[in-house]
Amino acid sequence: MSQSPRQHTIQYPDVELCVFEWGRPGGQQVLLVHATGFHARCWDQVVAKLPEDWHIYAVDMRGHGRSANTEPFTWEQFGKDLLRVCQTLDLHDAIGVGHSMGGHCVTHAAGHDAKFFKHLLLIDPVIFAPDLYQERNHQQFASVHDHPVARRRAHFSSVAEMRERFADRMPYKIWQPSVFDDYCEFGLLPATDGEGFDLACPGYVEASIYMGNFDANLYTLIPKVQVPVVVMRANPRDPDSQEMDFSASPTWPELATQFPRGQDVHLPDLTHFIAMQDTQLVADFIRAGADS
Repeated sequence: MSQSPRQHTIQYPDVELCVFEWGRPGGQQVLLVHATGFHARCWDQVVAKLPEDWHIYAVDMRGHGRSANTEPFTWEQFGKDLLRVCQTLDLHDAIGVGHSMGGHCVTHAAGHDAKFFKHLLLIDPVIFAPDLYQERNHQQFASVHDHPVARRRAHFSSVAEMRERFADRMPYKIWQPSVFDDYCEFGLLPATDGEGFDLACPGYVEASIYMGNFDANLYTLIPKVQVPVVVMRANPRDPDSQEMDFSASPTWPELATQFPRGQDVHLPDLTHFIAMQDTQLVADFIRAGADS
């Protein structure tokens, strides 16, 4: 897929969402959904490796990219938003692809309406073991503003400054350079005061999402997902770790067995950022989904 995407704005009563579109109607539909703190254009290098005649969408979830920073920033709300996007785009027999929180949201949509997807590719979808959703005293931080991510630097003089600041840091230094470039270029918006650029997903939004990820239990929906589901995951996190270790997988290793037609793909040489480290691998799995 070589052409630049077309940008659309979908206006709902409570939020304005941005969707990017490649290809043409009538081709194999694909819906790409990003991770927490990312945006739709992080998929550009994957899209570039997919067939020219496919019909591909990537969505900026609320609080991210070119979509509105409108609360609530809960996983349940993100799932509901994606369900509406699927309806608006009139998806049928699409390949649903989601990374991290995006995989969680794709599962939510597929569990609510079977017609949208023919195949799911869940890239480390941050769906925990069932028993963890029963816990209520799991938060390390008293409030969103106490979360370290909420204090993340949010303003840059230029895209180049953002690149320079993060290029040698984990996890960005292990990404494919072109993906990192897209992350920086499309992850900033002109500052409201007219000076420089601000992160499209502010730290308080990202922190809110991390703190709410235990509140959306999908295990009543997962048995309803009757299409083939591939779960790609890195090595699991140390269950005793108190830190947010993004080099490892937060996904329950047994997740694939919970889907009626699930397949587990363990990738020990990659991190949680599978979609940023190996775009060709992800594109190959998406292509395979068209034949499922």
